[in-house]
Amino acid sequence: MSGTGEHLLSIVIPVYRGEATLRTVVEELAEYAELHITPDGHGYRVHEILLVHDGGPDGSPAVMRELAAEHSSVRPIWLSRNYGQHAATLAGMASTGGDWIVTMDEDGQHDPADIAGMLDTAMRDQAPLVYGKPLNAPSHGFFRNTTSRGAKRVVRILTGNRFAGDFQSFRFILGSIGRGVAAYAGAGVYLDVALGWVAPAPATSPITLRDEGDRRSGYTTRKLFAHFLRMVLTSGTRGLRFVTWLGLLLAVGGVLWAIWIIIAQSSGLDSGPPGWASTMVVIICSAGAILVSLGIIAEYLGTALDMSLGKPPYLIVSDPANGPLGRPPYASRGHAVEDGAGDGSSTEPAEQ
Repeated sequence: MSGTGEHLLSIVIPVYRGEATLRTVVEELAEYAELHITPDGHGYRVHEILLVHDGGPDGSPAVMRELAAEHSSVRPIWLSRNYGQHAATLAGMASTGGDWIVTMDEDGQHDPADIAGMLDTAMRDQAPLVYGKPLNAPSHGFFRNTTSRGAKRVVRILTGNRFAGDFQSFRFILGSIGRGVAAYAGAGVYLDVALGWVAPAPATSPITLRDEGDRRSGYTTRKLFAHFLRMVLTSGTRGLRFVTWLGLLLAVGGVLWAIWIIIAQSSGLDSGPPGWASTMVVIICSAGAILVSLGIIAEYLGTALDMSLGKPPYLIVSDPANGPLGRPPYASRGHAVEDGAGDGSSTEPAEQ
């Protein structure tokens, strides 16, 4: 950790098809290896850039080796095979050592200049988790953008997670939180869901997404659907509880229907063909009992699911006032800030 008032950033980039874009991304980030000042006066620099190779089919490994030889801050991480973006990001987060973890895509759509605003948002809101909030639509095409927004809306309804609409791969995470999640999260967990287990309400910071160029996405329709399904299934047991409540509703309906049949028969009212009413009562009550039983079983399965995903009962962190969130602006610690440094330009600390 830095003792001079500057925030050390660990950049985590999952690499799958990054042969054409990775060099540009890393060279942009390398410019921030020297001290920069945010608009709110916080000093920061990129401490390390972790490139996590996720078994992609292109020539990314050669590019990663070249970048590691050229930049001392670049650290390649090699996975044994393709595990997916979220698993690769978790592997990178577990290997970081900075005050903050920044996760970015390999395709260049995330601008490193937006990191300063994310740091300011984290400090201003005392938020250990900040998502980039795009001011423009991603360059994925109308269909994918529309279905992505719709999927997040569905997840918000099904899971009750009101922050699902903010989920983004451009994240700014307190280092202790990110490393804690990487340590506890199990296989198959959706990363943003896992972050929500231990982090308070996330903040958002405006960003501008850049064009990915001609790079072909590694996500097919099938993979995108699997991505959506995993987000729903790992977001909690709200869907399982729906089964229980539906069963209770049907059971109560069956009892009320039976009461109505008794009243109708006692009053001489027409209750339909012989045997129809009693058959409906049996069907509704039986369906209700079955669904309630399934709901109870589902609750046990939900508990087992939380355990298998690695959901921790708690996560111990240091006193926020003694960590990065309690660090005052760089200039207030007696360091000189040159003119224009507020726009992210480099500056050197004054002699002490």
